[in-house]
Amino acid sequence: MPISSPGFNPRVFREYDIRGVADRDFGDAFVRDLGRAIGTLLGRRGQRRLALGRDCRISSPRIHAAFVDGLLATGAEILDVGVVPTPLLYYAPFHFHLDGGIQITGSHNPAPDNGFKIVSGRTTIHGEDIQALKRIIADRDYLDGRGSHESRDVLDAYVDEARRRVSLGPRRPRVVVDAGNGAGGPAALALYRRLGFDVVPLFCDMDGRFPNHHPDPTVPENLEALHAEVARQGAELGLAFDGDADRIGAVDARGRVVWGDQLMLIFARAILTEHPGATFVSEVKCSQSLFDEIARAGGRAIMWKAGHSLIKAKMRETGALLAGEMSGHIFFAHRWLGFDDAVYAGARLLELLSRGERTLAEIVDELPRAVNTPELRVEVADEHKFEVVARAAAALRRRPDVLEVIEVDGARVRFEGGWGLVRASNTQAALVMRFEAEDEVRLAHLRAEVEAVIAEVRAEVGA
Repeated sequence: MPISSPGFNPRVFREYDIRGVADRDFGDAFVRDLGRAIGTLLGRRGQRRLALGRDCRISSPRIHAAFVDGLLATGAEILDVGVVPTPLLYYAPFHFHLDGGIQITGSHNPAPDNGFKIVSGRTTIHGEDIQALKRIIADRDYLDGRGSHESRDVLDAYVDEARRRVSLGPRRPRVVVDAGNGAGGPAALALYRRLGFDVVPLFCDMDGRFPNHHPDPTVPENLEALHAEVARQGAELGLAFDGDADRIGAVDARGRVVWGDQLMLIFARAILTEHPGATFVSEVKCSQSLFDEIARAGGRAIMWKAGHSLIKAKMRETGALLAGEMSGHIFFAHRWLGFDDAVYAGARLLELLSRGERTLAEIVDELPRAVNTPELRVEVADEHKFEVVARAAAALRRRPDVLEVIEVDGARVRFEGGWGLVRASNTQAALVMRFEAEDEVRLAHLRAEVEAVIAEVRAEVGA
């Protein structure tokens, strides 16, 4: 049946969320239909009492108003927590005993973008559930009802509970917090100051235009102002968040970026002192040293698919105490609630530093060393990208110098002294590649080997 919703763009329905350009993809009529579809999907599961939050983007108030209209038309009972970072929306169903929730957010995307993250029960929906929303809209198959809309503050409750779950030592290093003018600034400042830290704010006032830099801490140039402020203030570390504060970045006093997998290892080692043999989940782009070092410390390290919803699901399935991604999504089930929360992850890093004499720079000095590439993207049409990865995996498996091909998510190919990853992007018509090795010479060699295979396969399939 053809889609009848005005302005419908099927590409906004991604693997983990719904995302697009606000003025192009999220017109009021479509947003109302989307509200009706989400209210219907959740309502048919008996999930009618829903939290609703939004980030500080310029488009969020308009989208919020149209979305509320659609959601109310299905009989949903909305508890509106206002302008909050995504972790506070995730927290709201736990605190208020709700059935789920929706966050209106463009996350780390550019200022003109926006989107929706949807919580069913205690976890974000993904995959087939996202696609089901398209079918509900296409069929105009909505629940009918008269809902209710109530506003409620959640910040104070979040700060109180996070403070109770953090166990501090005596030291209080100075920290610079760069929220990138996103929604995470007020919550982070409130929590860290409540914990007694000397906090220097940088771009912590909310401004949905993101006038100072793009709020994505996985991009090194977005951390340059933070590096400079850490040095200027004589701080021990800097913390950075993306636009909705579900991704964390960190820098030490020497200006080094502490990447997501390095933070995971730092946290995992600390957790293993309390819980020997604990389980941890990380995704296929993370350093091999993370998995090796967790195993060496007596933990169980599971490699899984990239994507915050998929990681959360695997975490619940395995009983992992911590999970994380290279992108800075960090999920604590150890003394927290299992969702990705950059504000709380920052508090746990401050906790760790407060309990010892070593600075963050000294801790980073002791981490395993390797050289690696950033994520490399190669444009490949959606209809070809999965076939290219499958054929490349088969070709690489036949090579005598390949030790192992792990096909958890794409193909992670282990060689002596390094590895390479090729996977189909879940959000773009592209392949994503990453390489790691013991030195620059080996890195260049492995990258050339894998890229040559990819080029051959693309030629075969015409991609």
